[in-house]
Amino acid sequence: GPPDTLCIVLNVSKSRLTILTALSSSQSLNIIRGDFPPSSKETFFRLLTAQLFIICFPTGVDPVNPSLRTSGCSDKRCPAKPPRGRYAEWNRTSRHLIRVIKPRRTPLHPSAPFPRGTAGHVIGAEGEGSAAPAFSGPGIGAVQLPAGALCAGRAGSGPALLLLPLAFRERMMWPRRAGALGWWLLLLRLAHGVTGGRPCSPKRFGRDALVCVCNSTYCDTHEPVSLPPAGFFVRYETSKSGKRLERSQGAFRRQAAPPDLVLVLEETQRYQTVKGFGGSVTDAASINILSLTPDTQNHLLRSYFAEDGIEYNMIRTPMGSCDFSTRPYSYADWPEDYELEKFSLAMEDLKMKIPVIQRAKAMSKKPISLLASPWTSPIWMKTNNDWKGRGFLKGEAGSKIHKAWANYFVRFLDEYAKYNLTFWAITAENEPTAGMIANYPFQCLGFTPEQQRDFIAFDLGPALANSSHKDIRLIILDDNRVQLPHWAKVVLSEDSEARRYIHGIGLHWYLDFIAPIEDTVAPTHQLFPDYFLLFTEACTGSLFWEQAVVLGSWDRGNRYSRSILANLNQNVIGWVDWNLALDLEGGPNWVKNYVDSPIIVDVGSDTFYKQPMFYHMAHFSKFIPEGSQRIGLSIVQRYGTCGLEHVALIRPDGAAVVIILNQTGKTISFGLSDKVGLIEAEIPPNSIQTYLWRRE
Repeated sequence: GPPDTLCIVLNVSKSRLTILTALSSSQSLNIIRGDFPPSSKETFFRLLTAQLFIICFPTGVDPVNPSLRTSGCSDKRCPAKPPRGRYAEWNRTSRHLIRVIKPRRTPLHPSAPFPRGTAGHVIGAEGEGSAAPAFSGPGIGAVQLPAGALCAGRAGSGPALLLLPLAFRERMMWPRRAGALGWWLLLLRLAHGVTGGRPCSPKRFGRDALVCVCNSTYCDTHEPVSLPPAGFFVRYETSKSGKRLERSQGAFRRQAAPPDLVLVLEETQRYQTVKGFGGSVTDAASINILSLTPDTQNHLLRSYFAEDGIEYNMIRTPMGSCDFSTRPYSYADWPEDYELEKFSLAMEDLKMKIPVIQRAKAMSKKPISLLASPWTSPIWMKTNNDWKGRGFLKGEAGSKIHKAWANYFVRFLDEYAKYNLTFWAITAENEPTAGMIANYPFQCLGFTPEQQRDFIAFDLGPALANSSHKDIRLIILDDNRVQLPHWAKVVLSEDSEARRYIHGIGLHWYLDFIAPIEDTVAPTHQLFPDYFLLFTEACTGSLFWEQAVVLGSWDRGNRYSRSILANLNQNVIGWVDWNLALDLEGGPNWVKNYVDSPIIVDVGSDTFYKQPMFYHMAHFSKFIPEGSQRIGLSIVQRYGTCGLEHVALIRPDGAAVVIILNQTGKTISFGLSDKVGLIEAEIPPNSIQTYLWRRE
């Protein structure tokens, strides 16, 4: 570290804290080693992921004016120090003193971001990646050298040090109850936060149309989720004005006059347990991802699945071809092959979908649940002998074609299992009502609710139950909610033999505007509470009057959040988006049924754009892990209307998470009330916020 500084290197994991070494910059002396098991401090250790931290304490020697001509130093000679009250940027890799900055005299408040150039602000870095804002280059740290200052940082591939003068402690409005431990925890978490993410590289396609640009050398990232100390909260905000998961924090207030609008967590009101959030690996998505250079591919997949991305934990994939393929195909295109002797996966599976799914699973620190859906059977099994248009399975339930189609599901699961891909769930058919429509333009297979009930009862249910995949979840409908509750009443009726094989009901959103959720999803849950509800497909740009791709559309992101909030508040356990990535046209799609996607790929420039839809999804997928449970959130207000949409959940780690959407054009002040205190907050116009805090 800098001269006249004592640095302690800490290895912090979920289970223990180890002081690796403590070094004085004036002498390489091992001062102390220690190993501290969690014991009574278990809470402290749980909030930290495995990291290597450096905490530096200036020893108080009066600084001298630096020589800015310093080009570097050896292990025995460190960079000169700046004058008192100034800050130096110091490259820990090359040991170069970069420049000296004089801070403004700006007071700090814990709920406000550190102003640039102010004590406590992380100063920008130089080096590789320096085109991005602060802390994009390797080994770069900001170090405050005057006596009485405290700095903290993290070693590793990311850069490094956080500044906070101890003299500011008395002027900050922190609750006394936080105590010394709270301060140390906060400093460690701040250090973790500032080094964990890379900011958006923005590009505008109109006044309010902003995307974040990624390529082979740069892509924005987001620090792993970390809980603040007790008594504090963290807030993430995305807005039409340009914020993208911007992190801030503040403290609860114990004694304060409540604002006019207060949202109160109701812990005793318990609802569904959340499965998760994700997107779909189609042929088109795979083509677009694999068309990029390897580094850009990794950035795209990490953006969705890695800990420094938005942490999807669900993937849906078609069982065979769909409209987002470049050709129609099945796995058994040989007529009258009832025993499926020539069944084989397609090139699109072996070269595209399977490798992409495997890479996504390898990048994720969380288990990823796979969901499969068939669009059509082989055409020789269909009444119309065609991929598209009105067509059903030949014969009746229990016939040899129905048996062959049921065994087709099992063979698909068998083949994917050979690549270590095991499915959590499968749907009986994607949009079964599409196959009842004459001249339907792409792959489909028609079922009435009665036909689906009988196919499951006599064919698909027994085939799965007698296979090695007997634990897979079987989902019915997988179609627009306008079919509810009628579809569920038929398939899950008390005298239905199918109901014992079924676990859940899948929902699409394409006709939501004519089917209110209160009249469809709500009564279905009331009638069949033992069957989960899962949102399995959505996309924007699909209606005939809509433009397929609208780069940077805030409204389309809003539509995602509105749908997710509405569905969560009606006991839906998860929300799965359609294509992970499409091209600038909204494809490829063999029938030109182009739509939009949270990520749009520009193959010609080896670039992809993260749209507002991506960041709206992030406010849910990154902060609501599998196993979270929705709780009540009541509204207390003195006048007017709320104007906000919201949901509250308790995570498996016991923390609270609240997501709030403001679609209005005005800032709304509100309070969040929980047993730990009151958060006084406001949400800007056209923005979404996620709040996270400990409830211990």
